[in-house]
Amino acid sequence: MALGFYQQEDDSEDAIRFITRWIVDVIVVVVLAMFLVQYMGMNYKVIGHSMEPAFEVGDTVLVDRIAYKIGKPHRFDVVLFQNDSSEEQVYMKRIIGLPGEKIQIQNGNVYVDDQLLDMGGEDEKINLPGIADNPVILGRDEYFVIGDNYDSSEDSRFSNIGNVTRSRMIGKVWFRYYPMERIGFTLR
Repeated sequence: MALGFYQQEDDSEDAIRFITRWIVDVIVVVVLAMFLVQYMGMNYKVIGHSMEPAFEVGDTVLVDRIAYKIGKPHRFDVVLFQNDSSEEQVYMKRIIGLPGEKIQIQNGNVYVDDQLLDMGGEDEKINLPGIADNPVILGRDEYFVIGDNYDSSEDSRFSNIGNVTRSRMIGKVWFRYYPMERIGFTLR
């Protein structure tokens, strides 16, 4: 009889340990999620059609705000940045030109240092080259950005946006979480 009593006590101790560990795990996950969103990320709701078809109006994405504080931007990253003339205006575009490169748009195609840039297999041509009709030489801290919807995007091709410096970048778009049917990482 004494043996059965100890067995029940062990089972209840195991259950208490299990529940305690589960509660601690949940608290850790919640605190970690709050930290990530507060210090590393931000939400951004897509407005406008300039990034279609990759991002549609109403998509909500997470933006990594420290990615470019500890690392550098890469070609084809999707970034959020502020316009020089209005800190309230935020743009979402794709990086196609890196510091020191020469960018030019000819016959509807992008050339980087006189080499045709593979834009991901899309046959769509850029009808309006803007200032990139002539070679654009990027400075030491400048990036050339363009929207995926070439004919409906205000981007580095136009003087009111121009080349984007790293200091104007808010962060890197890395995850779409709304709408649910399009949830996922925003890798190219």
